[in-house]
Order: sequence, then C-alpha cells, then structure tokens
Amino acid sequence: MTHDVSQWLAEIKTLRQQLADAQQEREQAYTTAANWQRLYETEAQQRRTEANLSRQAIADLKQEIQQLKGMATIEGSATTEPAMIRAEVDKLQTVAELQAKLVEALTDRDRLIQALKIEQSNHAQTRKGLTTALGDAIDMLSKDNR
Repeated sequence: MTHDVSQWLAEIKTLRQQLADAQQEREQAYTTAANWQRLYETEAQQRRTEANLSRQAIADLKQEIQQLKGMATIEGSATTEPAMIRAEVDKLQTVAELQAKLVEALTDRDRLIQALKIEQSNHAQTRKGLTTALGDAIDMLSKDNR
C-alpha cells in the first residue's frame, strides 16, 4: 500500500511539474503575443502616418497643378491674336464696360510689369552668382595646375 501511495505522490509531483511547465509556456506565449501585437501596432501606425503624408503630398501637388494651370491660362491669354481682341472689344456695349475692361487690362499690365521686373532681378542675381562660381572654379583649377 505504501508503494501505491508513493507512486501516487510521484505522479502528483510529475503532474504539478507538468502544470508548472505548461503555465510557464503559456506565460511565454502571452509575452510573445503581446510583443508581436506591439510590433504590429507600431507598424500599422507607421503605415497610417505614411498614408497621411502621401495624401497630403498628393493634395499639395494637386493644388500646385491648379495654380500652374491658372498661370498657363494667364500666359495663354497674353498671346491672343488681334482679331480675337477686336472681337472682344466689339462685344462691349457701353462706355462703362469699355472703361472696366481698360482698368482690368491696365491692372494686368502693371502686375505683369512687376512680375517681369522681379524675374529680371532674379535672373541678374543668378547670372552674378553663376559668374562668381565660375570664376572661383577657374581660380581653383589654376591653383591646382601650378
């Protein structure tokens, strides 16, 4: 009988050890799962951020395209033919309409003159910078060749 009891106690001890091992494995599995969940959430957040940045970049580019289209319309209207201008003037019925169109044309002219001056200034500055850079490069090359 003692042998049966000691056998039962040994089996209980073995079962307790197996239970402890199973619990430890379960805890490790929970830890691993939590780690994978954290990694997944971090990755998902990065993807959401990238998607939002991409959407913003697309919106910015669309807005820039619209602005460029608007500029192209203005530039295209500056090259209209005299016959088209004559037809537009002929449509004007009153002196007030003609005066309004003249004011609009003079305003556009002033704006374009200002834009041209700015462009000329930028061009001169760029030319000056490039000339300076070219001079520096020539000086460096001549010093290296000595």
